[in-house]
Order: sequence, then structure tokens, then C-alpha cells
Amino acid sequence: MEKPKIVSAGEWQQARDELLKAEKEATRAQDALAARRRRLPMVEFGHDYVFDTPSGPKTLLDLFEGRDELVVYQFMDNGPDHYCPGCTAFTDNVPPTALPAFADRGITWVTVSNMPLAQIEEYKAKKGWTLPFVSSRGTTFAEDSGAGGGFMLSVFLRDGDHVYRTYNTTSRGVDRLVFTNSIFDLTPYGRMQDWEDSPAGWPQHPTYG
Repeated sequence: MEKPKIVSAGEWQQARDELLKAEKEATRAQDALAARRRRLPMVEFGHDYVFDTPSGPKTLLDLFEGRDELVVYQFMDNGPDHYCPGCTAFTDNVPPTALPAFADRGITWVTVSNMPLAQIEEYKAKKGWTLPFVSSRGTTFAEDSGAGGGFMLSVFLRDGDHVYRTYNTTSRGVDRLVFTNSIFDLTPYGRMQDWEDSPAGWPQHPTYG
């Protein structure tokens, strides 16, 4: 296995300082993007959907649990006994301790899937997940949100009985939220995935291999 080049302490510090400048530029760019997100307009989103939940049918408005903001992750439905590895990895990385912090900030988190509730509950038990998980099966929620048969993260804001969507993202927009990937990106070998731009000889494998 190839390894990074060995240099003197002074050479390493110079290279690190140069990278730090680029990291600071990226941080400022991310801050600017976050500022733009806070200025996005919003669009009213229908809330007549009825989700199947462990505690009975609930509407989109019900999922807010009385809070003003709602974050929804749409988990792919790949059919009976087949589960999206990316959605599984993402859900594995949502720490249960985050939910109380979200609640303190007036945010509710819910994972939604078109899978039947019984299938969801079985997979939750197998994985040891305690996150709130509801079924959108039989509704047009996935299609209306733009997730379709894929995955997506959406953010909603409630104003009384009116629900508005303020943000959504998928693909790499969701990927950047995964804690383990963020740490992998700091290591010499990165995620070891074959799409990454790594030096020759670096270990790599298919993303879900």
C-alpha cells in the first residue's frame, strides 16, 4: 500500500499552512451558502397526506409535533427485503442524541419511506434504530417532494396550519451530512472509494462494494 511522502517538519508545516488557506476559503464559501439558504423563499406544500406510524395515522402537520420546523429524510423503498445501502449508512450516522438538540431548537426529525410500516419496523429492530420512522406508502408524498423512487432530505416550516417547504437536497448534498464521511475525508486514504481523486496506488473500492 502506497503512503504519503515523508518530509521534514518544516516542509510539512508549509504544506499544511497552504492547505489551511484553501480550507478557510471553503469554510467561508460554505458560510455564504448557508446565508443564501436562510434567504431562500418558501413554497406552500400540501399537508393532506396520511402517514402510517407506530402510533396511528398522522398528517404532515402532525409530524411537526407542535414545533415550527420539520426535517424529513426520504428513505428509498427498494422492495421487500431489499434496503438501500446509502440510506442505511445515512440513517446509521444520525445520532439519537441529535433529536433532543433539534427539539430544543424547535426542529422535529422524521424519516419517511414508501416501505410498508411493518417492513420499516422490522428493519428498525434489526438495525437498532430509535429514530422516528413513518410510512408514506399509498400517498404521493415522495413524488410531490421530488424524491420519487430515490432519497431526499427536505426542510419544512409551519405557520399555523400551513406547511411550507424551505429547502431540499439529494445526492452529494445529503452525502456531506454523513459524519463518518467527514472524518474519512480528513484521513490520508479518504473514503477509499473509486470516484475519489487520490494518488496512484491509494486503496480504493466501489462505493457500495
